[in-house]
Amino acid sequence: MRAPYRKWMASLVMPGALAMLLGATAALGAAEPDHRAVAITNVMIVDVDGGHTVGPRTVLVEDGRIASIGAPGAVRIPDSAQRVDGRGRFLIPGLTDMHVHLFNLSSHRPPNDWSFAMYVANGVTGVRDMRSDAASILLVKRWRSAVDNGELVAPRVLATGIAVHGKSPGDAAAGVDAAAAAGADFIKVFSDVPSTHWRAILAEARSRSLPVVGHVPASVTLLDAANSGQLTSEHLTQAYEACSSAEGKILEERQGLSDDALMSRASSQEAKVLDTFDQAVCRRMAKALATTGQVQVPTLVLADEDSFAQSADHGDDSRWRLLRPDEQVRWQRFLADYTKEDATLADLRWPIAHRIVSIMHQAGVPIMAGTDSPMPGVYPGFALHEELQLLVASGLTPLEALRAATLEPARFLHIEDTSGSVAVGKRADLVLLDADPTKDIRNTQRIRAVMLAGRLLKRSDLDALLNDAAKVKHP
Repeated sequence: MRAPYRKWMASLVMPGALAMLLGATAALGAAEPDHRAVAITNVMIVDVDGGHTVGPRTVLVEDGRIASIGAPGAVRIPDSAQRVDGRGRFLIPGLTDMHVHLFNLSSHRPPNDWSFAMYVANGVTGVRDMRSDAASILLVKRWRSAVDNGELVAPRVLATGIAVHGKSPGDAAAGVDAAAAAGADFIKVFSDVPSTHWRAILAEARSRSLPVVGHVPASVTLLDAANSGQLTSEHLTQAYEACSSAEGKILEERQGLSDDALMSRASSQEAKVLDTFDQAVCRRMAKALATTGQVQVPTLVLADEDSFAQSADHGDDSRWRLLRPDEQVRWQRFLADYTKEDATLADLRWPIAHRIVSIMHQAGVPIMAGTDSPMPGVYPGFALHEELQLLVASGLTPLEALRAATLEPARFLHIEDTSGSVAVGKRADLVLLDADPTKDIRNTQRIRAVMLAGRLLKRSDLDALLNDAAKVKHP
């Protein structure tokens, strides 16, 4: 984890108050939706559950759900239905980004609703927001309702959580209670949380039936976190240490520290952690980790931060225009903190990150796709396709990478009965592709159309959505 990124995370760890403008929902593309049934004919279906491609099939969508799937000619298509020719094309479930940030609680800027068009245009129909507060959750509920009603073109926010820290173990437990009262779907922890506070958070969250996810605290081992009930590790936090031959000594040097002091010590140790990577140690750890059920969200695409920082002119990227101006300023400020030391660490870190993910995957550790967008250089929506490519480069097959962004998130969120695969009765969040993603994962970018809760958005609609988003020049 790059030093400026550690510094940036440290600025996020304390809960902040944000006076949310709940009425500002930025209803992109909120024209009157077409409620007709939609029939996608002669299409090949990527069955992420069964593990194969079937077809050709006709898929009939009515009232936002998949009403019927059958061989061509076997499905009765209403005369009023909108027909989409799927010949030579491939249908996949809508993609899910399991690590995004829709709110700016530390900087007190407006929500990142500017990113909605970018997600949808890239086939990302669902996201897990990783840090909100009570006011944010109220806005999320409005967004969900607006998407379901066809009033807002946006990914569905499948879950959102509140970060808990606390000045003491008792205060941390009280923070869990407050998050539960606010309607949080989960509790998030950050790397700087002391182990005593973290255990209090886990205990209180368990009593509230709330999942605990996020960064494994820097003074806790990855296996201890997994065995104690933290359901995810994001960004491979503590995985680098767990794959080091010097893990015991490294964590011993962090004991008794918290907050900025803990993060400063962890940052100063990063080169040593990377230099002592041991593949045999990593394999033993991964084998043990697989028995715990903890899920990894590695966010490998954060490597793009380093590419962004070293780019001669990031403004040449056609996606730059899609960022809201205040977000462009934030990304530019990021460059000021990037040093030669950061670049050196990046060169060490990312090959090791790929090896860790590969070892974990071989051991059967569950992996989900997430991006941490909009971190600098990580473009919402676009970055998920890059993450899928990096997962494949780390040893997953294209089909396994697709599962990491579809079925695995649905199972993790306990919504697999209604989402995560192309099946009768499920929500019609779908992506129509011009080429087979199981042959080449890059084909997930060849998007012909996106269906959002049964609402069909053709390629021209998606392009218009992005063009409209680029015209928004004010927070």
